[in-house]
Amino acid sequence: MDSIKKAVAVWLDSVVIGLNFCPFSAKPRRENRVRFKVSEATNEEELLEDLTFEMELLDKTSSADVETTLLITPAVLQDFFDYNQFLIWADALIKRNGWKGVYQLASFHPQYCFSGAEVDAVENLTNRAPYPILHIIREASLAAALEYVNNVEEIPERNKKRTQELTVEEKYRLFPYLFKTK
Repeated sequence: MDSIKKAVAVWLDSVVIGLNFCPFSAKPRRENRVRFKVSEATNEEELLEDLTFEMELLDKTSSADVETTLLITPAVLQDFFDYNQFLIWADALIKRNGWKGVYQLASFHPQYCFSGAEVDAVENLTNRAPYPILHIIREASLAAALEYVNNVEEIPERNKKRTQELTVEEKYRLFPYLFKTK
């Protein structure tokens, strides 16, 4: 479990924060308010239970202590299609439990592919993580952070441009899990 958390922490620090894909992530990480939780779920039902537990934990915990949770799923949802189907269940869980407007999920996966993009399009790197991850975001915190960031609507295009500027060496260094040698 520690090696999984470490791989995700390295990805968060070097890719998400290091490439400034998310201008909101550096402060909570620096303040140790990002929870890394490795799910032991082996099926979707167990993962929904873990997701519920994490949102209930955030309900009981101040954002000053835990801002956000990265729920890492190394044993389930390895296929990106299955992962996307699960997101429908996760959204239904949020609605059913009255968390709509309280939490939202950001999605990261080793095979991440934006709708309409080619599978090997470099822009997909912005959401490619070493493991499938469900990032639970507090909407109130996001709304507050948005007040301090200019041109938020330009972030996706800026991130796409940044990935296009990466050299082959940088891609191998930042995304070693995508370039495993046989």
